[in-house]
Amino acid sequence: MRPEEITGFGDLASEAAAGATTQIQEMHAGIAGRVWRRVGPAATPVRLAHDRIARTAYAAAGELTRAAVSAGARAASVVQSRDSPSVQRSPAGRVVVSALNGAFGDTLVRRHNPLALPMSFRRGGRDLDIDAASLSSAYPRAKQRLAVFVHGLCETDDAWKLGAARHAPYGHRLEVELGYTPLYVRYNTGRHVSENGRELAQALERVIAAWPVRVDEVVLIGHSMGGLVSRSACHYGAGSDWVAKVRHVVTLGTPHRGAPLEQVTNAASAALARLPETRPLARALNIRSSGIKDLRYGYLVDECWLDQDCDAYLRNTSREIPFLPSARHYFICATLSREPDAAVGRIVGDLLVLLPSAWAHPGRGKRLQFPIEHYYHLGGASHFDLLNHPAIYDQMRRCLSSQKGLPASTQRP
Repeated sequence: MRPEEITGFGDLASEAAAGATTQIQEMHAGIAGRVWRRVGPAATPVRLAHDRIARTAYAAAGELTRAAVSAGARAASVVQSRDSPSVQRSPAGRVVVSALNGAFGDTLVRRHNPLALPMSFRRGGRDLDIDAASLSSAYPRAKQRLAVFVHGLCETDDAWKLGAARHAPYGHRLEVELGYTPLYVRYNTGRHVSENGRELAQALERVIAAWPVRVDEVVLIGHSMGGLVSRSACHYGAGSDWVAKVRHVVTLGTPHRGAPLEQVTNAASAALARLPETRPLARALNIRSSGIKDLRYGYLVDECWLDQDCDAYLRNTSREIPFLPSARHYFICATLSREPDAAVGRIVGDLLVLLPSAWAHPGRGKRLQFPIEHYYHLGGASHFDLLNHPAIYDQMRRCLSSQKGLPASTQRP
């Protein structure tokens, strides 16, 4: 690892260690408070002394732990050569850093931690500079059709190569068979979806302007959270040149209507916060990143999270963000069951996203927003099988090759 990466890991570890001490202190205080209330006013002198000693001891323990971990990381970084390879040089290292960004990415940004991932386009395991010379060098056979791949929570651009030993990745096949140049996005999935959407919109505008040849068509392919980020980018890029060129949007297991796991976590956090003894556990759950919390209802824009006191209103607002009117949208989901209508499919979906959410289903008694052929189901599969599966690619290929994109002036309901 590079010295700054060691320091970054040390900063995160020291905060976690100090946070654990604080949580133990709060749990201790909650349990002790219940005892003191049962004893009554007679125990007040003892209680005051106990509380003062406990606060001092826990504060000292927390600061000592924080300082020890941080100092150890700084010492290790000093002896490490600045020419050392980055932890992200290996696929395993990239997985670890991406997972940390998914879980605590907003915190990493606030603390200016060097492990915070910037949004970038990737090729050959490296970030690309977005300028005409760099793009011409990276893509000597650039096409006029672009397929932009946006990964999901805690993932990286390498996720699209899952199972590549058995199946060629989607990007490679789209390039060879349909003439699309694949572009892979990497971003900090712990930030708000709207923040990443706005930044992706700006980045794609620069890419289109600097691309070696004229761009005629853009296809957005998003896995899980990546589908929300793609929709958010279309919203924030409305009226731009690149959005005018988007003709197809493919979402793979995207929680358009929210992810049940995050909804359960939110409910559990609220329940734990009711008692002083379990309140520290609620705070521990609540340190999960903004990106994860956005999955509760599939938030797409800033207004969804800026005022959490208007949760019901914001929930409806997020669902009213329209799909791009100039593009065809395709909703692909997986379920553990073979049939999409089977009970297990409705209840557990692909383990992370339910079928109605992945299909952006408006609800019972309401028609699907798009033609039925725009919805596809992969049975007997998990959420991550959607990243590279022959049946999914065959469906995407049929969609992209058999249906032309809508003209920019076409309006959809």
